[in-house]
Amino acid sequence: MMPLSMVNIGEIRRVIKVTGNDKTKKFLEHLGFVTGCYVTVISEISGNLIVNVKNSRIAIERSMANRIMV
Repeated sequence: MMPLSMVNIGEIRRVIKVTGNDKTKKFLEHLGFVTGCYVTVISEISGNLIVNVKNSRIAIERSMANRIMV
């Protein structure tokens, strides 16, 4: 298990859990990062990630990506 921020570009990983306080967890769940879903890292720009989750591209900061365990 590792944070999403450590995943290489092009890799497909399954979300194992989302950490953080309740507000952060709820925010990430609304974006589509729920336990069991698959995430693909599309690119990395200045430490921030663009990921594909549930057929949508989403840009997230590294601090948020560190809370998503894959």
